[in-house]
Amino acid sequence: MMAATVEGQDRVLATAQQIVKSLNMNTKATEDMMLILSNFDNRLSNIGSGAEEVNRRFETAEKVILRRDSGGVGEASSRNSESPWEEYLEAVDTIIKLTEDLNIQSDWDSQIMDRAENALQIAMSKLEDEFLHILIRNTVPLDVERLYGSIRRGSASLASFASNEIEIGDDFESYREDEDGGSGYLHERGASLGGDVYVELIYADAIKELKSIADRMIRSGYEKECCQAYSSVRRDVLDECLSILGVEKLSIEEVQKIEWKTLDEKMKKWIQAVKIVVKVLLYGEKQLCEQVFSESELIKEISFVETAKSCVMQLLNFGEAVAIGQRSSEKLFRILDMYDVIADVLPDFEMLFTDESGESVCDEVRVVLSALGEAAIGTFVEFENAVKGENSRRALQGGEIHPVTRYVMNYIKLLVDYSDTLNALLPNSEDHDLNREDLDDIDSGDTFSPISCRLLSLMTSLEANLEEKSRLYDDNALRYIFLMNNILYIVQKVKDSELRNLLGDRWIRKHRGQIRQWHTSYLRSAWGKAILCLKDEGIGGGSSSASKLILKERFKNFNACFEEIYRVQSLWRVSDAQLREELRISISEKVLPAYRSFVGRFGSQLDSGRHAGKYVKYTPDDLENYLSDLFEGKHAVLNNIRRKGLKVVPHCFLPTSVYCNNFVHVSIPVVKLELLFVLLQVVFNCCCSEALCCDGSFMSCSYGSWFRSSLL
Repeated sequence: MMAATVEGQDRVLATAQQIVKSLNMNTKATEDMMLILSNFDNRLSNIGSGAEEVNRRFETAEKVILRRDSGGVGEASSRNSESPWEEYLEAVDTIIKLTEDLNIQSDWDSQIMDRAENALQIAMSKLEDEFLHILIRNTVPLDVERLYGSIRRGSASLASFASNEIEIGDDFESYREDEDGGSGYLHERGASLGGDVYVELIYADAIKELKSIADRMIRSGYEKECCQAYSSVRRDVLDECLSILGVEKLSIEEVQKIEWKTLDEKMKKWIQAVKIVVKVLLYGEKQLCEQVFSESELIKEISFVETAKSCVMQLLNFGEAVAIGQRSSEKLFRILDMYDVIADVLPDFEMLFTDESGESVCDEVRVVLSALGEAAIGTFVEFENAVKGENSRRALQGGEIHPVTRYVMNYIKLLVDYSDTLNALLPNSEDHDLNREDLDDIDSGDTFSPISCRLLSLMTSLEANLEEKSRLYDDNALRYIFLMNNILYIVQKVKDSELRNLLGDRWIRKHRGQIRQWHTSYLRSAWGKAILCLKDEGIGGGSSSASKLILKERFKNFNACFEEIYRVQSLWRVSDAQLREELRISISEKVLPAYRSFVGRFGSQLDSGRHAGKYVKYTPDDLENYLSDLFEGKHAVLNNIRRKGLKVVPHCFLPTSVYCNNFVHVSIPVVKLELLFVLLQVVFNCCCSEALCCDGSFMSCSYGSWFRSSLL
């Protein structure tokens, strides 16, 4: 090294002497040049001593690095004592500087170059080990409870959605609801993250150490090794986070073999995991990369992509497996949830993966998003076809609400919540089964968006299906009960949900009008025959034997009709309490006045005959009480009240003032009536106006208060 230095100085001095010789002719120029060269010569005189200093520093740094090679610079040096660690870093800096200078100056001894690069390689290996140790021991465990707590706080929709409980399966016939309309299954749209969610990935104190190591490795040209070390540790951490969040590594084949309820749980966990991973963990990883690799934009991007790619691909693989899986209607809402969450985080992916190396990740996200959208539309079409093709031929006992009605309406009710998503996915075309009349029923101001047309088409198909099913009933009255039950259920679902905004009040009024028409048709069909028995035609006047035979036949026929109606229709079920009460009231208004009038006009003609109670078996109050048993869906028994030998006085024979003002209705228990039968017979025979009335009450007379106290 010293020989090379002397040789270089000789060359410089020879050149200077040649210049002086050429300037001998000009004294002034010679003096100026000698002054310049004398100053330069002072600098040259320091070359030897400077080279010796560099050599000394190199050997010192080399010794520190080689000494630490045997013992390492592990936890003790970096934590318990800063001096050895700082000494080591200074030695590394010296070697780095020397190698940089050696690469610039080509006249250095090759042996020195080899020694410097060897020392640098050893130093970088040690720094890489220390980098790994710092990363591993300073990783902060994922606090899942805190994350889920932030999710719950960040969502106001979850609590309100809890009332919309519905179990969606793939079988119309087996679908059931609780009495209150719920099923015990909660379809959660999924909560959103709060805006202030942040998790610490690495303890803050360690970031400075990581950066100092990364800076030296990048400066030395060991950026690849540093990037690989960083990515390997952080990639494993993200994989562990996925496991904690409930996302397993599953192949496409494994996902497609999972039974639905288990898959549904995995899909819910996946949706939450996507939100947490993208909006919390990946943003945290991006920030960490920017802090550790701030000296290199390229390494910063590469390290982040290599860290996050495996985690992202695991999530996307599950989404792809679901998208290409078998389509069935119960999967639609969860697929839409998956589509929504990917669509929601796509801008985040585009912000996170800005470099060319990350563009492929964004492309994969878009592919899965498109596949989920296609799966959602395909599943929706499957559901439409299932509703249109549903052809079960089993008539439900009692005319109850059909499972297909419950299933479809609850399904549609949930679909409305996804209107924005479905409008974006469904083609905007006129390809639907609606006619102009159906569209004219809509007065909601809706512009016939794709989803509004498809849902209205679905409901029209359902109504047509129910009309077909109603024809399975041989009894027309039961057919009308079935139609009222089912259409009213549809109307109530529309009225009590966002469907009302979609269809409008005109649609509701039209269908309520249909229900009223079926109500009238039911009365005519169910009670028409019984009402005919109470007509005057064919009876004639007088008290001839022929007339009495006709009356007896009429009463017998009415009794038979009523008892048959009671026996059958008490087993029928009207689910809606208001409709059930309205039916009973309308029956009362149609039947009781006709029966009361008929008994009032003709009942007395049978009173003197034997077995009169055999024909006039029921009072109007009895009938009214029995009507309250109808449409309960359970077996009921008639307890006939026979009033043998009781004198029945028609209302038309009583003085109006007496009937209106002095008539006292008293409830007569059956047991007391029979025990006091003889007493009543004696007293009431004394005066026509003081007789038992045809509706089971009796007239007030001078003994009225005595009778009331006795009977009551």
